Amino acid sequence: MPYELFISLRYLKAKRRSAFISIITLISTAGVALGVMALIIVLAVMTGFEMDLKDKILGTNAHIVVMKSGGTIDDYGALMEKLGKYEGVVAATPFIYNQVMLASGKNVSGVVLRGIDPESDMKVTNLHKAMIAGKLSALLPEPGSIVLNKNSEPPLPGLVIGKELARNLNLFVGDRVNVVSPMGNITPLGMIPKMKGYRVAGIFHTGMFEYDSTLAYVWLKDAQSFLGLGDSVTGIQLKVSDVYGTTALSKRINTDLGLSYHARDWMQMNKNILFALKTEKVVMFIILTLIVLVAAFGIASTLFMLVMEKTRDIAILKSMGATGRSIMKIFILEGLIIGFSGTAVGVVSGLLIAKNLEGIVGLVQRVTGFELFSRDIYYLDRFPSHVVPADVLVISVTAVIISFIATLYPSWQASRLLPSEALRYE
Repeated sequence: MPYELFISLRYLKAKRRSAFISIITLISTAGVALGVMALIIVLAVMTGFEMDLKDKILGTNAHIVVMKSGGTIDDYGALMEKLGKYEGVVAATPFIYNQVMLASGKNVSGVVLRGIDPESDMKVTNLHKAMIAGKLSALLPEPGSIVLNKNSEPPLPGLVIGKELARNLNLFVGDRVNVVSPMGNITPLGMIPKMKGYRVAGIFHTGMFEYDSTLAYVWLKDAQSFLGLGDSVTGIQLKVSDVYGTTALSKRINTDLGLSYHARDWMQMNKNILFALKTEKVVMFIILTLIVLVAAFGIASTLFMLVMEKTRDIAILKSMGATGRSIMKIFILEGLIIGFSGTAVGVVSGLLIAKNLEGIVGLVQRVTGFELFSRDIYYLDRFPSHVVPADVLVISVTAVIISFIATLYPSWQASRLLPSEALRYE
């Protein structure tokens, strides 16, 4: 063992008459550990929220959406076949997108009406997995539903709505709801809105309030008939194997299809919220790093007091031939030992809490009776936490670097101490 390391380990425990330095050392170590632990827990929670949000976005929306500039797509079957040949494309489905109003009794709400093909949509999105009442396949007309008696009314087509929308309109599966389109028929009296009755065939819950309160789904053929689109669609939705390689694929599709079409991936369509999440994560990392900086001041003050206490020892070491570099190395090693110890304790405690955070939050809520995050307000069905090894590595390295920087000035001051000045009053 190098004598510098041996001496630095001995110096960690101050003399009995200077036990205060040992207390400051423990406080500095605890400060580093607290900062590292807080960083790991907060970044794990923010990463968990980010992943949960991405899962909800990708569960309802497709990875890539291809639309025609300024109009609808007529020959969408050929386009789907062409898009399906791209490397990485797993499935494709057509869709119709339009804004309408839902009216039920005295309740009216503006929604986005999406016409889909349930069979192919199940291969592209996870909407069928979000159904909490009814089934997505209920949008399709039932076999034998063709009315043979001219005096009887045909059955109402199916409509699937979100949980929040159903709550706002007080609708349940089987209820009738009127869909009103502002783009109706032109008459001598002006534009008359088009209205059609639908039957609530299912209710979904995606976990995203924006989707659950504003989306309504019908069968593609019903949407084409109601909106007067003939056999055309608004666009094509694509599912790909690599969700993080969609940017390059969408650029390739735009290049191949030309200016008449435009493809956008899920990151482009949600870039504002994804950028906000990334920015918040960086800002929280910077803010919580201040805790480690405060602990670094504790390390520096500990070393300053230790240098004052060990003045005679430093002079004796220099008289025996120790160089200024060796003296500096002794105190740098001591500061690094404090930094390493605090970082190790912080990493272990941070990982233990982050891995079991949902259980800990649940236990606190059961014991205190106080709900930290109300599901009705924050729209969370669980408390997400996900530890990224790269984040833990960055936090650990940052804490050690800050601890190292904090040791430089007091160690340099110790290396400049002259034996004659130190022993003058001994």
